Amino acid sequence: MIGTYILQVEITEDLILSIGKIGSLRFKKGFYYYFGSAMSSTGSITLLNRVKRHLRKPSEKKKFWHIDYLLESENTKIRKIILVPCKTRLECNLANFFSEIADDLVPSFGCSDCKCKSHLLYFEKPNLY
Repeated sequence: MIGTYILQVEITEDLILSIGKIGSLRFKKGFYYYFGSAMSSTGSITLLNRVKRHLRKPSEKKKFWHIDYLLESENTKIRKIILVPCKTRLECNLANFFSEIADDLVPSFGCSDCKCKSHLLYFEKPNLY
């Protein structure tokens, strides 16, 4: 299965984390929505396998994507996963659309391969269902 996914990540207290090449970032307590995609129909980068990877313990995977650095904190928890099976990569469209109602965004997070401002949006309270 190929498509796009959204992770709802709760951060339980304010944090400063080092995120790959981006460097140190401050994360406010609240809910973050990460928009990603997996466009391979076989192997480790199918939609389901990509999401399963995000659910693994940090010790069971190499840090590769920005989200890997965020999820390694004991103060972050994936609360919800939304799968959008589709043949078109929608992560940029969804991130840009929802950025209009987000309380904030994390600049350059998760979007080193596109021209988006961010693929990680902040909401003080969970707003996307």
